[in-house]
Amino acid sequence: MKILVTAGPTYERIDPVRFIGNYSTGKMGFAIADALADAGHQVTLVAGPVQIKQKNSNIIRIDVESAHQMYEAVLKWFPDMDGAVLCAAVADFTPAIVADKKIKRENDNLVIELIPTKDIAASVGKIKKQGQFLVGFALETNDEEQHALEKMKRKNLDFIVLNSLKDKGACFGYDTNKITILKVSGEKIEYELKPKREVALDILREIEKI
Repeated sequence: MKILVTAGPTYERIDPVRFIGNYSTGKMGFAIADALADAGHQVTLVAGPVQIKQKNSNIIRIDVESAHQMYEAVLKWFPDMDGAVLCAAVADFTPAIVADKKIKRENDNLVIELIPTKDIAASVGKIKKQGQFLVGFALETNDEEQHALEKMKRKNLDFIVLNSLKDKGACFGYDTNKITILKVSGEKIEYELKPKREVALDILREIEKI
């Protein structure tokens, strides 16, 4: 299959030297891309600003920085794909105005107006055709399963991979992860904490069942 994968954070510029970002390292998304490519699938990886490299040389990699750049890349490539795994931790908000010079320290508080970014998963869900699949991720801090189920339905996903910041050794920065897969069929699969390369294989097996 031809599969699109997104990975890493996005950086939303405030001025030429500062940005709004998150703690995503891209490790989970890169592990998924490598697992898919190792299994013989044609993978296109849209990566935010990260310090790691894909292990499989057959992966087509597209580097982006901002949420808008990732949105444009995904919407460009997805129509020709059999499916997509949207693992990136995309910023929900971006500064309304980006200063063209470094903002200097002043005595007054600095107020930055933030505006919503385009919702990549929802946009892709709207154009998903019959025969295409869409997998999303949900990182939650409370009412995890409820929020993930709502997101899956709202964004027209085939299944969603749920992470919780309450789980030790999981999520940002770790080489391990603990996930729960929730499917539109109502099936729920819970996994133990394991290396992200093994988590990627679990996700691969569920993708190949679609």
